[in-house]
Amino acid sequence: MKRTHLPLNGLRVFDAAARHLSFTRAADELAVTPAAVGQQIRALEDVLGVVLFRRTPKGLELTPEAENGLNAVRAGFLQFEDAVRAMQAAQASKFLTLAAPRDMTAKWLAPRLAAYGRTDPDLKFALVAADDDLDFTEANLDLAIRFAETAGELEGVPLAEGAWVIIGTKDGPETAIHWPGCPDDGDAALRVADAGLAIDAAAAGFGRACVPALLVEADLAAGRVVQFGDAKPTAATYWLLAPTPQWRQKKVRAVVDALSNSA
Repeated sequence: MKRTHLPLNGLRVFDAAARHLSFTRAADELAVTPAAVGQQIRALEDVLGVVLFRRTPKGLELTPEAENGLNAVRAGFLQFEDAVRAMQAAQASKFLTLAAPRDMTAKWLAPRLAAYGRTDPDLKFALVAADDDLDFTEANLDLAIRFAETAGELEGVPLAEGAWVIIGTKDGPETAIHWPGCPDDGDAALRVADAGLAIDAAAAGFGRACVPALLVEADLAAGRVVQFGDAKPTAATYWLLAPTPQWRQKKVRAVVDALSNSA
């Protein structure tokens, strides 16, 4: 059903002028000039084909036509206000849904998100596994983490400079551990599903793995593994991403600031 174009700005001016029965006081409320109020009222009268106000020695009076529609106009604006509050309710909430690769969640995101959650007992999170074709709308996502070279068409910030490091144990074998996405996919003594499992396999003494530097920071700091050689820069890194509407939400900006500052 095609909706009739509504002169909403004119109706808003009409509502203010009808409440005050004064173009001057309506202008003060709306932060415009009395002349602008008069122009809006005349334009609305032209659109509707009716006279809305009459000037009398006592001031402005509503015409019967104006009185017939005034209550419905006011009820309509109240419903608009209710609709705006309902649409903003999700932004005001403290529940966020985040998507990230499983290894990123286990090795980096979970402890930092837990630390952020302790700053406010009302914060609640849902974590889902990310994939390259994740649909923000379909999955009802607020934020995602992806390993990529750029943010693409989304808003985003990188969590760190891209870098690969080779890790293992001091006395462990030099045999290779590989995982999908590993920059060197040659012969390997062990193949695992992701970089997180490659880190754990290296810590267990299976061999050496080439993994994103950001993911292995905690394991290196804890002494579970050691780094061999220098880090190798790469164009790809982990990005915090969201479409523009989600990115602008206060709750999303807060978690973006918390996570990017902890990187």
